[in-house]
Amino acid sequence: MAALDLLAHRLRAHRLAAPAASPVDAARHMLAVQAQEFWGGRWALAVRSRGAVTLGEVDAAFERGELVRAWPLRGTLHILPAEDLAWMLSLTGERQFRQAAPRHRELALDADDFARAEALTRAALAGGSRLTRAEFLAMLAAGGIDPAGQRGIHVLHVLALRGVIVWGPVVSREGGPSREQYLVLAEDWIRDPYLPADPLAELAARFVAAHAPAGARDLAWWAGLPLGTARQAMAAAGERVVAVEDGTDPLHVAAHAPPRRAASAPPVLALPPFEEYYISYADRTRACAPEFLAAVGPAKNGIVRPILVDRGRVVGVWTHSLAVDRHAEHPEPELFADADAAEVAAALERYAAFVGRPG
Repeated sequence: MAALDLLAHRLRAHRLAAPAASPVDAARHMLAVQAQEFWGGRWALAVRSRGAVTLGEVDAAFERGELVRAWPLRGTLHILPAEDLAWMLSLTGERQFRQAAPRHRELALDADDFARAEALTRAALAGGSRLTRAEFLAMLAAGGIDPAGQRGIHVLHVLALRGVIVWGPVVSREGGPSREQYLVLAEDWIRDPYLPADPLAELAARFVAAHAPAGARDLAWWAGLPLGTARQAMAAAGERVVAVEDGTDPLHVAAHAPPRRAASAPPVLALPPFEEYYISYADRTRACAPEFLAAVGPAKNGIVRPILVDRGRVVGVWTHSLAVDRHAEHPEPELFADADAAEVAAALERYAAFVGRPG
């Protein structure tokens, strides 16, 4: 598959050139978007949606219980449709717990601590109650579990992996864009979980539909699963995916054609940190020239910067502050390669309108 065809196909599969009807529809298509930078995950859905979607509109989907944020993949926070969390954790939750076990031992956290924390949490959140992160940590301390030194966040992580709690409704913030969510009980908040007949096949088929062309190595990286398991998943997807030759490493596309490119699709996109179009692949040089990879990331601190993409290729990065009184400032581009200044400005203005306008 020619490089240009591959990038054009991926832009459509990612809904970057063929936007979905709404942020929730974009989330269902993508299955999960990385979101330890909460604003970035919400922009990832908005930029994949039709029209001038605002931050408030995305936040409303969390309040309705349609979207949640959790750790469904490779120990990293993602936004995903609420109905898809349980079956994804059935594939990845135990593996993530095992990978975190050495750190739990360092922090002197054991099974009794997690059981006591679950009991405290269920009591605190009963009847539809909500807790901020600070309130959750204070609850642990009051219940005899010291949250200091990352112990609290690791307890929170374990309870999320066990499907007890999720990050749900958004906490409003005076004077600036919202940045925090409330913790809620998953069983109360997720009212209609989806239960696919074969979760492994579902994972592969939906990953391919949203990221194609993509291979088993990409799926293994993205989901945090062994390569052998990723290959089993691709095989299990059966007729839902089609193998295409790409050198020595076979890639897959969805059995159905990707959505058609929208006539209004902009040529340049300002995409968030940890953007799926960039980070989801074992080989990122198809969209980003090797000499630019270090500037984008992951850096030594794990950060992957917001990127500017021109007709499928990364041409720069950009910065913007969500601090109170600074979110109205214009985002600043840093170009690595030539790009049309007006197209870059339009891409950044689209983001500025999203984050700066009330919903």
